[in-house]
Amino acid sequence: MTTHADLSARLAAMISEACDGEISAAEISAADCSLAALGVTSLAQLRLLDAIEDEFGLEVDLNGYVDNLGSLADLARYVSERAA
Repeated sequence: MTTHADLSARLAAMISEACDGEISAAEISAADCSLAALGVTSLAQLRLLDAIEDEFGLEVDLNGYVDNLGSLADLARYVSERAA
């Protein structure tokens, strides 16, 4: 079973990959702000959603995602609540 810390670390790495490494996983993990405030673009967010769907087998509702996503913690909670 994946712990919350493991999930957060994996998501931080996925966010960094979606941003082509412009923002490091360490920066994402340490930040206490929204992903947009960190500089995660809308294109990177779409890449991230695709990666989340592939890796976790989730179908991400764009409306629900946008309404509920802010920080890495928000994303981890979103994925955790919907993962099988």
